Amino acid sequence: MSYRLLDGRKLSAQILSEVTLGVSDVKVMLGRSPSLSLISVGDDPSSTVYVRNKERTAASVGILAQTFRLPSKSTEIEVKAIIKQLNSDSSCHGIIVQLPLPKHIAAGSVLSSIDPFKDVDGLHPLNMGFLASGNPRFIPATPGGIRQMLLRTNNAPSGKHVVIIGRSDIVGRPLFQLLSAKIEGGDATVTLCHSLTRELPEICRLADVIIVAIGKPNFLTGDMVSDGVVAIDVGINRVNAPEVKRGYRLVGDIDFATVSEKASAISKVPGGVGPMTVAMLLSNTLEAAKMSYQGS
Repeated sequence: MSYRLLDGRKLSAQILSEVTLGVSDVKVMLGRSPSLSLISVGDDPSSTVYVRNKERTAASVGILAQTFRLPSKSTEIEVKAIIKQLNSDSSCHGIIVQLPLPKHIAAGSVLSSIDPFKDVDGLHPLNMGFLASGNPRFIPATPGGIRQMLLRTNNAPSGKHVVIIGRSDIVGRPLFQLLSAKIEGGDATVTLCHSLTRELPEICRLADVIIVAIGKPNFLTGDMVSDGVVAIDVGINRVNAPEVKRGYRLVGDIDFATVSEKASAISKVPGGVGPMTVAMLLSNTLEAAKMSYQGS
């Protein structure tokens, strides 16, 4: 079976073009550009790359981005002090805390300290509650990017059986709420699975759409899916590859070679969900700036 590649770079470019136009309108309303503040703690190499990518992409659409880089020994109190400062700064419209945080800092407590109207990651308990109620304010970026990927490729989940593998608070759980809600890009029958799910291959073979975010390289294989499935890969894993200069390759949670033989559409790593995540963060920042104007 020939498949359609779900190209996150191309789709995210569409979203970023729309954000650019929206930023121009907001500049007229506010008299200044939307502003995004990023907080990064520690020197995790992957986090450093992600933050730089967010800074660069924000600049490309006209959003002002500033990053607070803190050493890994920083305390939770110090991180919250910066958040408190940004919460009260009217020129700051969006706040992102780059995850994961060092183990001695409680991520949940830090995220809960962000002003819910500036929580463009959509991870504040209040915003998670709005999502669970079917009336989202800020949709977490990766789930939002996946929904847009489905909608913009004529794979709307309405009426379909969606299987999600992975129950994280960042992807799996909010994605379950989003795709099952009575909203555009929702109305699916959703099964949320995880590493302890029994008879997982049998469940996967029932899926019209399967989304894998379990953090295990090449976890989903071709024998676990049915012909015509739409497969979306959220994972990004480093595997040893001594034949390449950097010594590793990036692979997803889906074994692309075998699943693509059965899929009608499939995303790839890299270049799939990752660019969509960044685009949706900036789309949320734009919406936060609009809210600040409406509330002024």
